[in-house]
Amino acid sequence: MTSQTLSPARPDALSHEKADSDPHALVRALAEAGRTAQRRIALMSDPERAQALRLAATALRESADDILSANARDLAAGQAAGLSGAMLDRLRLDPSRLESIAAAVETVAGLPDPVGEVIERREVPSGLVLSRVRIPIGLIGIIYESRPNVTVDAAALCLRSGNAVLLRGGSEAVHSNRALHAALVAGLTAGGVPAAAVQLMPTQDRAAVGAMLGAAGLIDMIVPRGGKGLVARVQADARVPVLAHLDGLCHTYLHSAADPEMARAIALNAKMRRTGICGAMETLLLDTAFPAPHRVLDSLIEAGCELRGDARAQAIDPRIAPASEVDWDTEYLDAVLSVAVVDGLDAALAHIARHSSGHTDAIVTEDAGAAERFLAEVDSAIVMVNASSQFADGGEFGLGAEIGIATGRLHARGPVALEGLTTYKWQVRGHGQVRP
Repeated sequence: MTSQTLSPARPDALSHEKADSDPHALVRALAEAGRTAQRRIALMSDPERAQALRLAATALRESADDILSANARDLAAGQAAGLSGAMLDRLRLDPSRLESIAAAVETVAGLPDPVGEVIERREVPSGLVLSRVRIPIGLIGIIYESRPNVTVDAAALCLRSGNAVLLRGGSEAVHSNRALHAALVAGLTAGGVPAAAVQLMPTQDRAAVGAMLGAAGLIDMIVPRGGKGLVARVQADARVPVLAHLDGLCHTYLHSAADPEMARAIALNAKMRRTGICGAMETLLLDTAFPAPHRVLDSLIEAGCELRGDARAQAIDPRIAPASEVDWDTEYLDAVLSVAVVDGLDAALAHIARHSSGHTDAIVTEDAGAAERFLAEVDSAIVMVNASSQFADGGEFGLGAEIGIATGRLHARGPVALEGLTTYKWQVRGHGQVRP
């Protein structure tokens, strides 16, 4: 880390001079500017932060032509580079998706402010009154790939919870991210938010990612969103706390008491609605006593899904290719699905315990007892009954948006939104007590 003293007010000027030669200096300048901005937005009132977000949503709509034009450049480059259909789908913006992004910002603006919430209050025998109160985390770094909507979702959630954010998007979405960021900042600054509260890394140099990961004391938390390689690197190299998940190895188990038509509809949606999202089903578990496996498998194949299965699945439908051991642990993010036949609920639970990444797992059943066992015994961040795993999304959970889905056990699990972007402090009120 350089010992050079840098002005936090000049990160843009510095980026042109130092981005390639000294990524640590660049990150320090951006982080110091972000930390200064965070102290200012922490003092803004709840209505002021909410209004700034509404102005940002308006700016996104007014900049739609520029944003979609930038996205078209990224899509063309992605196609030329041979990105998969699923990756291109993650990258693609259209008027409907852009409107959904803007609407999500407005939804976040309308959510209750978590900052200052008293989580608990009690008086202890000494007469001290203790309160545990929510506060912002500080400066949050987001390192992400492909999805330009993360630029907006992360900014809105961080600002609403009193945090500043430093964004580092992937090179495949560089033009989209810059256009979205420019519109966001225009709206936010019109609402009195310092521009440095939402910063976008001005370089795609991978060394800048390493500098972010090593910025202990400057960046308070890192959230990676992307493929397994990115997240694994962040978790291995970070000297900053990390909130992350590695894979979305999501399972759907069709129990013997599942309604056949419900099972068909849920399985089809869980896999094929959008194959490139982390909540997409990657393994289908068929109970040996499930009454209509052909109906489910036919729908998936007719929708263009490639199936890979164990010997018993292949015996049901010869169009199923043999699955290897690797398949059970693969997040395809494409129109490919692993299929296994299991002997009852215990076998399904064992398969999930062995192969799930702890993201989202679902059961389809009309048996309330089986449903409750599944909810209690599957140790994932999100566990569902009679619903598509594609609902694993902060917006669908009523959180407005999400900064990611956490599968660890510390701080936050599942969709991370406003509450997950806060920590707390203890406030202690006394009247002259001294400890004996």
